[in-house]
Amino acid sequence: MQQVPDPSGSDVPAEAAALVSGAVANPDDSQDRAHQAGAVGAATALVSATDSAASARSALPGVLVDVPVGVLVIDQRAGTVVYANTAAVELAGNVSLPVAIDEWGTSAGLTDLSGQPLESTGSPLSVVAEGTPVAGEAVRLGPRGQREELTLWVTGFPLSQDAEDEQLALVVFLQIDGARGDADPDARMQALRDRAVLATDICFTITDPRREDDPLVWVNPSFTRVTGYTAEESVGRNCRFLQGPATDRAKVAEIGRALDQRQVVTETLLNYRKDGTAFWNQLSISPVFDGSGELVSFVGVQTDVTERVRVEGERAAAFAAEQTARREAEVAQAVAEQARADAETAREDAEVAQNRLALMAEATSSLTATLDRTELLDRLADLCVPLLADWIFVTVVDAYGTVEETAGRHRDGLADELRAISAQHAMHLTPGSPSRQAMERRQPVLIEQMTSDRLDDVFAHSVTRAAYDRLGGHAVLAVPMIARRRVLGSLALVLTDDERGFTTEDTELVQDLARRAAMALDNVRLYQAEHEVAETLQRSLLPELPEIAGVQAAAHYVSASTAADVGGDFYDLLELPDGAIGVAIGDVVGHDVAAAAAMGHLRGLLRACMWDATDPDPGSVLGRVDRLVQGLHVASMATMAYVRAVPPAGEGQPWQLVVADAGHPPLLLRYPDGRVEVLSQAHGLLVGVDGATRRTSVHLEVPAGTTLVGYTDGLIEQPGADLDEGIAALVQRLVDAPADALPVDVCARAVDTALDRRDDIALIAVRFG
Repeated sequence: MQQVPDPSGSDVPAEAAALVSGAVANPDDSQDRAHQAGAVGAATALVSATDSAASARSALPGVLVDVPVGVLVIDQRAGTVVYANTAAVELAGNVSLPVAIDEWGTSAGLTDLSGQPLESTGSPLSVVAEGTPVAGEAVRLGPRGQREELTLWVTGFPLSQDAEDEQLALVVFLQIDGARGDADPDARMQALRDRAVLATDICFTITDPRREDDPLVWVNPSFTRVTGYTAEESVGRNCRFLQGPATDRAKVAEIGRALDQRQVVTETLLNYRKDGTAFWNQLSISPVFDGSGELVSFVGVQTDVTERVRVEGERAAAFAAEQTARREAEVAQAVAEQARADAETAREDAEVAQNRLALMAEATSSLTATLDRTELLDRLADLCVPLLADWIFVTVVDAYGTVEETAGRHRDGLADELRAISAQHAMHLTPGSPSRQAMERRQPVLIEQMTSDRLDDVFAHSVTRAAYDRLGGHAVLAVPMIARRRVLGSLALVLTDDERGFTTEDTELVQDLARRAAMALDNVRLYQAEHEVAETLQRSLLPELPEIAGVQAAAHYVSASTAADVGGDFYDLLELPDGAIGVAIGDVVGHDVAAAAAMGHLRGLLRACMWDATDPDPGSVLGRVDRLVQGLHVASMATMAYVRAVPPAGEGQPWQLVVADAGHPPLLLRYPDGRVEVLSQAHGLLVGVDGATRRTSVHLEVPAGTTLVGYTDGLIEQPGADLDEGIAALVQRLVDAPADALPVDVCARAVDTALDRRDDIALIAVRFG
């Protein structure tokens, strides 16, 4: 078995280091021997005890307690097992610790391969306890209960330095039954290596503090899987690249102080994967020293504890809510302390208040989390059934009292009956309907007993009366939904159990819920109204591309605003009076309706300057637009690019392009063979910076079939990457498109995977010839 030199001077088995780090050192790996030594140092650093069994447990990071390989810690001086993890306890049963080494082996049923007890043949546990590393030895584990006989691979080595008061050693058991049939030693070692890799989902890293900035020198495969960074992307960098905007800087500073003082430190940080997603990372870092006491590396043990943090957070929030309610109940109980009956009433009142607060909190968070009216009504029905009623019917009306939409829910389903009431009753409410009466009176309507005569007044059709009978109901509470002095609808709650009834507290609770629901409904109404205005504004500001002989064009627009589908980005295509074709793309600072309005003014100025230009050169046109913008105060600042395309003089002749750019991302040319060129030679100041600047143009000749692509920066901006990387990614997407792709296909390729709604996106593609 291969031995990896240990910094302390002793030989420690590579497989043992691998069982702790999550990967077995491979003699063929390109990693140097120093990194292998660091891995073994990591194993040594994982255990440093000061108090027998208690220190053995504290020395192993908590994340190692439940790994699926058996781990023992041995007190060398006493010759006893002082710690066993969960997997080791399963081997020997619940043996009281500390226990003599041979006694533990007997309890576990360990023998050599010939079946002789280990205590009579020289136990590898005893060898390790004497301070001698065990590179690897196969032993047998006798059957127990449902467990069959197993073959285990035992590795072990001392953990403590000679100068320390306590002498501890680590022993690891790994099942190798699946690999023992391989005749090829390399295949058997590979199988063992694979088992070691799969034995834990824990991430391990090693850094070298002797190098500048303490860079990573080794990471295991689990690190790559959890973070998304490959070993090549990680090694050589300080692991702070996992940090992000929400990482706790105080905890980072605390880790830094511990490392400066060469102390073991454990913290839980919010880190970020390569794809930008956040995760909670439990991190334990231990220093590793060589035989002379020199710091040679730091070992990091990491695990993704996102789910645990989430659960703990929810538990803490629930506990805080419970504590608040309990304090309220205790105050109420203290006031009525003189009489036990009063105290009991106060406790019951406090519990009711707590339930009401919980329902209102859930209602607020649930109803305000959506701007879709149908989904909002469904959520409202779910809140009421079965907690407040056996079934419910929600009615929404417009400004004239006409029913617009309904929703219902029954604790037993009965969807067909609810649809029947919705189709034939809710849309034509009778004067006797509790819902209609509640909306007209703007007050709750309570019917404690729905008699046959009352039902005849409520339902005008036999079909809906039969549907109600199948749904059941004896008591009805109808409450209006009012927001901003307007009636938006009503809630009709029905009880089917004759022994239940609506109390005054129930009515107050439903009124409170109806007010919250009405406010959420009105917010949806306002949002939809604003959305309709925004859509109208967008249609008026963004042109429909004209049909021009000799060219094909397509465009795409997406707004970053969540409230309105408009923004400051624009595009334009014109056939000019002299037969040339004008193509423009621009971006006004801002992402809202105000930016869209400024964009409309700016696009109008640009179109006028393009159409009626004494000097048609794009540089001159943009210069004139700049002067008008500053003189008329149309927009604070904007970028734009303008291309004047002159058709070929004859068949087979190229198109003449003249390009000017005012601080806009460079345009792209996609040639007929699929090659893409970045027009970086055209550049200039933003519009609105200096009206006196002289703008220049770039002249190009392109063959027929060439596609011009203009875009705004929302298409190329990505978190953590510069614009050059975004442009390169866009170019690659266009290169990957089919050579004969039409402009609409080019637009589809360009926006593929790029829409994260962080910024507006405008895109135009024009194919010449």
